This record gives sequence, C-alpha cells and structure tokens, in this order.
Amino acid sequence: MSGAWLEGVAAALDEAGAVIRPYFRAGVATEQKSDESPVTIADRLAEETLRKILAARFPDDGILGEELPPHNEGARRVWVIDPIDGTRAFITGRPSFCTLVGLLEDGVPVFGAIDQPVTGERWLGSSFISRFTGPFGGKMGTRAITDIGQAELSSTSPEMFGPHLPRIDRLKSLCRRIYWGGDAYGYGLLALGQIDIVVECNLKPWDWAAIAPVVEAAGGVITDWSGAKLRLGCDGSVLAAATPALHTAALAALS
Repeated sequence: MSGAWLEGVAAALDEAGAVIRPYFRAGVATEQKSDESPVTIADRLAEETLRKILAARFPDDGILGEELPPHNEGARRVWVIDPIDGTRAFITGRPSFCTLVGLLEDGVPVFGAIDQPVTGERWLGSSFISRFTGPFGGKMGTRAITDIGQAELSSTSPEMFGPHLPRIDRLKSLCRRIYWGGDAYGYGLLALGQIDIVVECNLKPWDWAAIAPVVEAAGGVITDWSGAKLRLGCDGSVLAAATPALHTAALAALS
C-alpha cells in the first residue's frame, strides 16, 4: 500500500494547495466556530477536496477531519486531515500554516504528510519513507543534540497551556530560546534540524496524526507529556524532541 498512499496523498495535497493559494493574502472573510477558533472558505473547500480524492482512492478507509463530519470512522484505517493548520497565520498572511494528512491504523499514526502550499515545502514520514522537498534546501533529520541548555524550543502560543503554564516556564528556563508561533510548521522545522523541542497541549487528532510519523521518520521522539505514544484517545498533550536524551530531559521538566 505504500506506493498507493504516496500517490494518493500527493494528488490530494496538490489539489488542496491549488484551492488554498488564491485565498492567501486575499482578504478572505473569517467566521468564528463554536470553540472561538477561526475558519474560512479556504478551510472548508480544501477539506472537501482532500476528502473527495482520499475517498476515491481509498474507499474502504475512514476519514476524520476538522471541519466536516467523520466518514466511516470505525474503519481499521482512518485518514485524518486538517486542511489549514494555523488558520490564524493564514488569515494574517503568514506562510507558516500547513495542510496535514495523516493515516491511523487501529488508532495509531503510521503515515504523515505536512504540506506548505505557498512555500512549496512538503514533509513525508512513515516506516518506509523520510522525505522533504522544498525550494530552500534542507533534508530530513533532527539535530544530534543532547544538552537541553542548547535546545531551541517552539510552541504555538502560551495561551494554550492555561494552568500548565508554570510547567512550560520550567521547560523554557532550561532551553536556549523559545519561539512562539508556527503551529504544525514547527514540527516540520524540528524534522529539518532547525528546532529541537516542540511542546503543546489540547491538540485534536487532526493536529497530531500527520506530524507524529514525520518527526519519528526524521529521527525524533514524539509522545504525550507522560511519555506514551500518541494514539486515538490520548489527552492531546504533545512533546516532540530531536533526540531521546533531549526528550527525556524535557519530560522531566514537565513532570
């Protein structure tokens, strides 16, 4: 199935990117969802496009997405999609949003793709592929770092942590620097050796299903804050690190 997965996901991402790009920096109207997160017509049209192609290519599989109801979610294999991860970045003209496509088997992520349709960067990860393509150079592979004092830390926003913010402050104090912002793009940069630790919480399956295989394929470690592998039903906390030693140190800081 690996070749079929690669071809199907490439086709879906290419078409979704063609839908998204005309709306970028075009003053697209924004609505607020029930959870107060923003959504645009680009999110919805891109998800419809992804679903249409994946359903046609893999009719027996399920589909779980952020914007539309699940399809055949009881299937053993389920495609998990986020058409625009980082909608706030998208609507403010920053090219750090991503389209995410992940595949779960029995609830466990086994294949993932991170795509930036404006910059033309794409990450693919699984047990059978570790690939990055893009116009700026770079190749898949985390930085071989073990000293947390030299680590570059990234997270989307301090507001996501709520009562857990003191734990993040403790981790931040041990690292060299912290960068706020980036959403899933930060995990892509970790997979290129540009960032060493990414920590977040309250993520949904469409936020982590694609990134976990990419991080692991690049040589990194990604779990929840207890050190357990990500799978359906996890609590949405995520810690990704460039090396096992760095991951262990970061887990200790969060405990």
